[in-house]
Amino acid sequence: MEATSSSSGPGAPYGRVPEAVHRRRWAILAVLLFGLLIVVLDNSILNVAMKTIAAPAPAGLDATQSQLEWAVNSYALVLAGILFTAGLLGDRFGRKKVLLFGMAVFGTGSVLCAFSGSPTELITFRALMGFGGAFVMPATLAIIVNIFERKEQPKAIGIWAGAIGLAVAIGPITGGILLGHFWWGSVFLVNVPIVITAVITMSVLVPNSKDPQPGRLDPLGVVLSVVGLVLLVYGIIMGGQLADFTAPKAAGAASGGLFVLALFVLHERRSGHPSLDVRWFRRPAFSAAVLSIALVFFALMGVTFFTVFYTQSVRGFTPLQSGLLMLPLAAAHMFFAVRVRRVVEKLGVRTVCTGGMVMLAVAMAGFLLLDRDTPVWVLEVLLFFQGASMAHIMPPATVSIMQSLPRDKASSGSAVNNTFRQVGGALGIAVLGSVLSTTYRNGISGRLDALPGLTDEARHAAGESVEATLTVAAKLGPQGRTLVGPAHDAFVHAMHVTVVGASTTALLGAAVVALFLPKRGAARKKPDTAHPDSQKEQAGAGT
Repeated sequence: MEATSSSSGPGAPYGRVPEAVHRRRWAILAVLLFGLLIVVLDNSILNVAMKTIAAPAPAGLDATQSQLEWAVNSYALVLAGILFTAGLLGDRFGRKKVLLFGMAVFGTGSVLCAFSGSPTELITFRALMGFGGAFVMPATLAIIVNIFERKEQPKAIGIWAGAIGLAVAIGPITGGILLGHFWWGSVFLVNVPIVITAVITMSVLVPNSKDPQPGRLDPLGVVLSVVGLVLLVYGIIMGGQLADFTAPKAAGAASGGLFVLALFVLHERRSGHPSLDVRWFRRPAFSAAVLSIALVFFALMGVTFFTVFYTQSVRGFTPLQSGLLMLPLAAAHMFFAVRVRRVVEKLGVRTVCTGGMVMLAVAMAGFLLLDRDTPVWVLEVLLFFQGASMAHIMPPATVSIMQSLPRDKASSGSAVNNTFRQVGGALGIAVLGSVLSTTYRNGISGRLDALPGLTDEARHAAGESVEATLTVAAKLGPQGRTLVGPAHDAFVHAMHVTVVGASTTALLGAAVVALFLPKRGAARKKPDTAHPDSQKEQAGAGT
C-alpha cells in the first residue's frame, strides 16, 4: 500500500496511520528487522574473522592492524558520510524505494568482499557495502516510526534495538561456524541469501512513505562531511600505526579533518536546505540523546575490536568459541531492550539512561580484572552487564530522538541517529585501537629489539599487533617461542590501558545525559519560525 505522506494515506489526517498498514504493522516490523539484521550482522561477523584475515595467504589476506581497522572504518565512514543524504532521499522519493536500493547495493558489495584478493580490495568493497547500508539504516527506523502510533513506538523501537543484540549473537557464532568449514570470504557471502529474502518480503509487505514537502539535496554538505570524517579518522589511525600522533602525516590529516568538519557545520547553519538541520540540536531531548549514543558506540566498538584478539590470540579460543563467548552480551541486550520501556515509564528516560551509562563504565572498567589466565566466567559476567547497560541506553535514547521530531522528518532524524552511532563507533575503533596499538608496541619493542636477524621493517611490522608478533614468532621456530609470553603480557597491559579510556568515555556520556536529557523524554516542539522550512514543520509538529 502506498502512502503519500510519511504517516498517512491520501486524504488521511496527519499523524494517523492508514488502517491497512496499521493491521499488518507487526509483520512489517519483522520484515524491516531483516534490513537491520544484515547490516549489524556483517560487522559482528567481521569482528570474529579479523584474526583469520590477518593471517598470511592463502589462509588470509596478511592484513596489518591498520588495514583491519580500515576494513571496519571504510564501511562506517562511507555509511556515516552519506546517511544525511540517504535520509533526505528517503523523505523525497520514498523510504521503501531507497531501502530496496540499499539492500541491493549491500548484497553486491558482500559478493565482491567475499572474493577480495588483497586488503586494499577488501577495504574498497567494504566501502561499497557502507554505501548500501547508508540507505538501509535510516529507512528501517523511519518506516517503523511511521507505521506505529506514538504510544506504541517505544515498544517497536525496543524490539528494533533488541534485534541488534540478536545480530550480535548470530554474527560471531555464524562466523565461527563458517570459518571452521570454509574460507574467510564465506562470512561475506552468507549475506547474499539474507539480502534476497529481505528484498522479496519487503517488496510485498512494506508500504512506501515520504515527506510531502521534502527539502532539496545538499551535495556540498555531503562532500564536506565525508572528506572531514575520512581525514580525521585517517589521521588517528596513522598516529597509532606510526606510534606518534604528532607525526606530520597523522597530525596534519587529523587537523585537516577537524577544519573541514568545522566548515561543514558552518555551511549547514547557513544553508536553506541543510543535510543536517543544526536547529534540531537546540532541543535537549535530541542533542543529549544523540551524543549519548555516539559515546556509547565510541566505547563499545573500541572494546569489541580488541576483545576478539584477547579471546583468540591471547586465550587461544577458536573463532566459533570466541563467537559463543559473546552470547551473554547479546542475550542481555535482547532481554532488556524490549522491556526497558516499562522502567522508563516509572523512572524517566534521564534516570534510566544515566544509570545505563554508569553501568557500562563499570563493566568496561571490569576488563582490568582480565589477564592471561583469568577464569572465562569473569569475561562472561562483564559482557552480560555490557549488554544489559546498552539495553538501558539505546532504546530510550532512540525514542527520545525520534519523538522530538515530526514524522515527516523521520528519515532525516533516523539518519542523524545512525550517523552519530556510526561516527562514534568509527572513532572508537580508531582512537582506542590506536591507543591499543601504541601501548602494545611500546610494551613489546624491547623484546623485538633483542632478537637478532630481524630487519627494521620486519621488527616494525611485528610490533603492530599481537597477531603480527605471534606470526613472526611462529616463523622463527624455537627462538620465537620466547616472544609468545611477552606478547600476551604486552597485549593484556595495552588492553587495560584502553579500557580505562573506554570507561572514562562512558562516564562522560553519563554526565551529558544527567545534565541535559529531559527527565520524561521528548516532546515535538515548534521550530524556529525564521527558518525556511518552519511552516511545513509546524504543520506536522502536533503528532
